[in-house]
Amino acid sequence: MTTPPTAIIDSEAVTGAGRPIPVVDPANEEVIAEINEAEDELVDRAVLSARAAFERGDWRCMSVEDRQKVLRACADAIDAAADEIADIECSNTGIPYSAIRNGQIVRSANNFRFFADYIGQMVSELYEQESDYLTFVRREPKGVAGLISPWNSPLALGSMKVVSAIAFGNSCVLKPAEHAPLGLTRLIEVIQGAGLPPGVVNLVNGYGASTGDRLVRHPDIDCISFTGGTRTGRAIMAAAGEHLKPSIMELGGKSANIVFDDADFEQALDGALIGIFSNNGQQCLAGSRILVQRGIAKDFIEAMVERTRKVRVGDPRDPATEIGPLANRNHYNHVMSFVPEGLDNDARVLVGGERAPGFDKGFYFSPTVAEVDSNSHRLCQEEIFGPFASLMVFDTDEEAYRIANESRFGLVGYAWSRSIERIMAAQERISAGTIWCNTPMMRDLHAPFGGVRESGVGAEGGRSAEMFYTLQKTVSIPRRPLKLRKLGA
Repeated sequence: MTTPPTAIIDSEAVTGAGRPIPVVDPANEEVIAEINEAEDELVDRAVLSARAAFERGDWRCMSVEDRQKVLRACADAIDAAADEIADIECSNTGIPYSAIRNGQIVRSANNFRFFADYIGQMVSELYEQESDYLTFVRREPKGVAGLISPWNSPLALGSMKVVSAIAFGNSCVLKPAEHAPLGLTRLIEVIQGAGLPPGVVNLVNGYGASTGDRLVRHPDIDCISFTGGTRTGRAIMAAAGEHLKPSIMELGGKSANIVFDDADFEQALDGALIGIFSNNGQQCLAGSRILVQRGIAKDFIEAMVERTRKVRVGDPRDPATEIGPLANRNHYNHVMSFVPEGLDNDARVLVGGERAPGFDKGFYFSPTVAEVDSNSHRLCQEEIFGPFASLMVFDTDEEAYRIANESRFGLVGYAWSRSIERIMAAQERISAGTIWCNTPMMRDLHAPFGGVRESGVGAEGGRSAEMFYTLQKTVSIPRRPLKLRKLGA
C-alpha cells in the first residue's frame, strides 16, 4: 500500500495530517493507498502559493513563445511517464488499461499541446470608429483558478482544466476527486519538472465537502471550474456565487441517441454501443437513451441485445477487456438500484441487469439494455452513469425530438440518418450543448463543450477557455493631441 502526497505546493510534495482517505482498487476491492486529507491550513498554503506565483509574474509575464515551450514540455513529460501513470490509474479507476494508455493519457498530453498552439494564435479587437481614437481590447489572466475534477475520467478532464487555466497566465489549485486521486496526482507531480515556475500548478487531495468547499470559498480564488454531479454542482455554484466568483459547471447528462429508419444500420449500432459502454459506461456524455424508429426497431433491438451479450467484461489489465468494474461500491449499488423489479410493467431488462458472472470480488456490473415504454420512467429521467441503456421506440421525427427534449438535462445529443435534411433538422431541434451526427463521441478542442439546463453553465474549449480564464481590458489612445476643455482656467 502506498501513501501518495496530500498536496503539491510550490512544486514540492507535501504530506498532511488530515484524516486518511482509503483508495480502493475496484477490480479486487483491496485498499491500495491512503492519502491524508488536506486540512484547511494546507488548502490555504496551496492557494497562497498560487497567489504568490501570480503576483510574482514569472509565469503571467512570460512571453507567449516561452510559455508555449513549457506547455509542450509538460506534454512531453506526460508522454515519458505514460506507462507509469496508466498503471496507477488502472488500479485506481478500473478503466481498461488500454483505454487509459492509448486514450486518456494521449488526450492529456494533447491538451497541453493544443493550448500551446492556441495561445500562439490569439487575436485582439481594435476599434477605429471614433475618428480621434484607437481603442483596443486586451485579454489578461484572471488570477488564481480553483479546479475540481471528476472521478470518471480524471486524467483527460483534470489535465484539461489545468492547462485551460494556466495557458493564459493564471495560476491554479486542483482538487482531484477523492475516489480517483492517484493518477492525476502523479501527472501533476510529473509536469512540475517541465519548466513551470513553483506555485503555478498546485494540488490538494481531500473530500469535496471539506477540502473542496474550503477551496471554493477561499478569498484568493478568483474563479471555479467543476465537473461532476448536478447536485454537487449546485452547491459549488451557490458557494461561488456568494463571493461573486465566476464558475464553469459541466454536470450530468441523460442524452438521447436517435436512430432514424434510414440510418446506416451497422454504423448506428456500433455508435450506440460505443456511446453507452465506453469508459465502463461512466460518462456524462453517454447516449443513455436510445430512441429507435419503429421501422427498424425489431432488427436493431435484436442486434443491440446480441452485441451487448458479447461485450467482454473483465480484468481491466486484460487487453481483451472492453468493460471493467465500476468505480466504487457506492456507485455499484447506485447502478444496481436501477434494475427494474418484477412488478415494473413499464420497463423490461433485455440483457444484463445483474452482477457480471464469474467475479467473486470487484464492482463488476453486466452491460445492460432495458426497453422502456414511457420517457417519464426513471430509467429515462435519472442519470445512472453506468453501462446501462434505456431503449424506446418512436414513430415520427417530431415524436423523437419531443422525447429527446423531455429531460432536465441537455449535455449532448446524437442523430443517425443518411438524409442530410433529417440531420440538419435534428441538430436544430435537439436541445443540447453538443450534437453528434452520424458519429459517436468526438471532441474538437477548438469548439465549446458544455450543457444547457441541469447539464451545466458555461463551456470548456479553446475560445471558451480564453473568455473564462481572462479578463477584458479596454484601452483607448488618442490618435493626435487633444484639445481639452480647460475647467477652472
